[in-house]
Amino acid sequence: MEAQDGDELDPLWQDLDWAMGQLFFMGWEGTEVTPQIRTLIEDHHLGAILLTTKNLKTAQDTARLVQELQTIAHQAGHPVPLLIAVDQENGGVNSLFDEDYICQFPSAMGTAATGSLELAYEVANATAKEVSAVGVNMIMGPVLDVLTNARYQPLGVRATGDDPQEVSQYGIAAMNGYKDAGLTTCGKHFPSYGNLDFLGSSLDMPIITETIEQLSLSALVPFRNAIRDGLDAMMVGGCAMANASMNVMHACLSDQVVDELLRNDLGFNGVTISECLEMDALSHDIGVRGGTVMAVEAGCDLVLLCRSFAVQQEAISGLKLGVENDMISRDRIMISLKRVLQLKSKCTNWHEALKPPGISLLSTIHPSHLALSTRAYDSSITIMRDKGHLLPLSNTLYPDDELLLLTPLVKPLPASAATKTLAETARSVSTDHDKWLHRSSIMSGEGVFRELGRSLARQRHGKLLHTSYTANGVRPVHENLINRAAAIIIITADANRNLYQNGFTKHVAMMCSMLSAGGKKKSLIVVSVSSPYDFAMDKSIGTYVCTFDFTETAMSALVRALFGEFVPQGTLPGTLRKSRKVQKSRQHWLVESWNRDRDHRGLQALIKTIEKTSPPGTQSGLSGASAASFELVGIPDLAEPIEEAHYVVRNSSTQALFGFCATYTYPARSLALISALFVDPSKRNLSIGHSLHQRAVRGLLSPNPKYPNMKITALQLGSSLPNIFLGIPMSDLTEGARLKRWFAANGWDISSPRLLYTLSIRNLSHWAPPEGLLANIQRVSFAFDLIHGRENAASVLEHVSTHSGPEVLALYNLALADEKSCGVVRAKSPVDGSLVGTVIITRPESSLSTYVPVLKSLSATSNGSGGSGGIGGILAPVVQNTPQAAIVLQGLALLGIRQNKAHKAGACVLCWVAGEERDTLLGMGFDVLDAFEELRGAGERFNEMNLG
Repeated sequence: MEAQDGDELDPLWQDLDWAMGQLFFMGWEGTEVTPQIRTLIEDHHLGAILLTTKNLKTAQDTARLVQELQTIAHQAGHPVPLLIAVDQENGGVNSLFDEDYICQFPSAMGTAATGSLELAYEVANATAKEVSAVGVNMIMGPVLDVLTNARYQPLGVRATGDDPQEVSQYGIAAMNGYKDAGLTTCGKHFPSYGNLDFLGSSLDMPIITETIEQLSLSALVPFRNAIRDGLDAMMVGGCAMANASMNVMHACLSDQVVDELLRNDLGFNGVTISECLEMDALSHDIGVRGGTVMAVEAGCDLVLLCRSFAVQQEAISGLKLGVENDMISRDRIMISLKRVLQLKSKCTNWHEALKPPGISLLSTIHPSHLALSTRAYDSSITIMRDKGHLLPLSNTLYPDDELLLLTPLVKPLPASAATKTLAETARSVSTDHDKWLHRSSIMSGEGVFRELGRSLARQRHGKLLHTSYTANGVRPVHENLINRAAAIIIITADANRNLYQNGFTKHVAMMCSMLSAGGKKKSLIVVSVSSPYDFAMDKSIGTYVCTFDFTETAMSALVRALFGEFVPQGTLPGTLRKSRKVQKSRQHWLVESWNRDRDHRGLQALIKTIEKTSPPGTQSGLSGASAASFELVGIPDLAEPIEEAHYVVRNSSTQALFGFCATYTYPARSLALISALFVDPSKRNLSIGHSLHQRAVRGLLSPNPKYPNMKITALQLGSSLPNIFLGIPMSDLTEGARLKRWFAANGWDISSPRLLYTLSIRNLSHWAPPEGLLANIQRVSFAFDLIHGRENAASVLEHVSTHSGPEVLALYNLALADEKSCGVVRAKSPVDGSLVGTVIITRPESSLSTYVPVLKSLSATSNGSGGSGGIGGILAPVVQNTPQAAIVLQGLALLGIRQNKAHKAGACVLCWVAGEERDTLLGMGFDVLDAFEELRGAGERFNEMNLG
């Protein structure tokens, strides 16, 4: 189905009842179509349905149920199919469970523990293919929350971790996996459920107390990046926000959050979905009828109501009343309708909706998905510590030794066979937090770990003792079993929020230590089967293993890992992994010389990763760059020789690059440059950058057999060719200050940096010269002309060589060699005709864009204001220092702008100007696009730091 827009809308949508029906997202209780859900579809024209564990039995039943829902809609005259969505996050949150056809995969944090973005994509893609097979066309994911207060948040392993860049990478990998399988995606839970304050009862709304500035630096990063990469929909949370600049009772009912923060500030144009308006805190606070009107007024396109038919009817009548009272306009309804229809056009049509492939497809893909599930779980198992070398148990337990398993009383995960069995005889019981997070689960006593005990016993072919523990602490039965056992495995699940588990484990650890001191063998292994934060920083727990969830598949992988069938390679999320490695000591990574044939593809992937995870608005830097941008050696027509040496830290098994450093030497000037140094965002703070920097400086200062008499006297950080990093990026002042401290600690002089700016005019067609500018330029009688090619270029090269650095001279030579797309504007003295200024002018799509990537990256971030004419360039102005320098610079810029307009450029960049020159040009209508601080350091200083 084609996207419907403007006048192309089906005439049926002019009926407001039909249009309003598309703005509701509803569910019901029961595994069959009820009269109530039929009424919502037939009489109220409901357009979207959320299926939960209360609706779904087997995969075959689900396919039949979805087909029946779509058939009802089709027969009722719906122009487009229903949006059918599920929560299928894996780990502990799966709406659909069928052990014959639907595979279990690790949670978001467990998937990130594999350290593989490719695996994250594969898992998401497989999940999406399975739910798509039963007729689902939308998945409520990925979870994009950053656990900035990880230890005490109920979200737990549903989130990737506490590092915003890592959350971005894995969230986008999952999003792409879903989309490539044909599903539309819904990021959650905006603006963040990662650091909430809970005040007590279920009627108290959890609160975000961080400021917008704090959120922008962390929690909002994954949402911002996912939006940039094409996220389809966004769920806005039902939390409060309280800080100096914002006092919001319910985020999803606030235009400050939805319209201003999400749409205006972050640029989201997709479908926004409210949190369920039936949640206690919201319905008691405002009421569903008023809440529905407020949600639509705030900018929500779909209003979620999960269960109660009476409440759903109240919401529908509330929206109608809001329209009748002119609180909500017809135009407002139509805006949301168009967004919803556009979303549906991406994921469904009547042919697909009425004939889901069902079991026939699931049977075909199930074997490969089972293998993927095993591989993912095996890769996620993480051993954080094993001080006593107790693992694998097959090497440390004798056949007659008794193994004791101690497990807490927990709820099984919704995606477990235990839950499926209990669901037939028991009602769901949840804590207030779990109700708020829509997590259905059932108290199961010891049942969820019984199979784990059996598996351990089968694996070792020996005696296993198994009992549970509760908030009653260590009882005599536990003491007796601990005295008997040679090895004890304690399972914990969210011990930071279930403090009895923490106390019990510490007590048993103390007992084992005392008994071991008395000569009795007592090996203690603590296994966290949910949040890895339970004992992550507690060194008294010597052997600590993390599984990230306790599904049957996870427990099977745990057993095999404990007994050495494979060596666990999982890593901890975010700062846990980094702090663990940094605490050991500063790591020294193997740095290798760049090899184009081997590393070209890896560098391309690394640049793309960094570009995706960098904040929006960063126009220069790596935006638009490629591996070829750093390859200068071999370029013909450069005035002075250039020596090029690049370095990488890489994974030799996968060929992935963890970090890259580009260096150049100009022998004729005794000058060496580090033009770029960057590291995979998920591998930062692990000393990769330090290792690369140390190796690069050593290489630059080492004797060069090709130039035996050369002695490098100065090192420069930043370069104009390639024109990627002119120095330390300063657009983000906080990050720039951190980088300055880092480089200062590594030998660079930060006391007198050279400030360089990249400027832009984004909408060139509307630009006009300031009043009086042309008259001022003409008054001083400088002559300006434009040349192409090398004819008449000798004076230009002499001028640039005298007044600028060697990399700028090389850039001019490249421009003069490209007569088709580049030219040089000259400014001549009215006295003797000598050159007083020059600047390079480039057409859109200039060949120089390889080495000046901002020439092609600006259009990607200019919100369309650059037009379709491409980006023109005004590069490397070199102006002699005279009293008229400012007017010469303005004249060169004016000629450059006129040339760009003549070439039909939609926007132009001026790269670069220094210090006070910036203010001269801002008055002409330029804006600052990026700012850098170029640093210098004496070669002797680095030698003194023993880098040689």
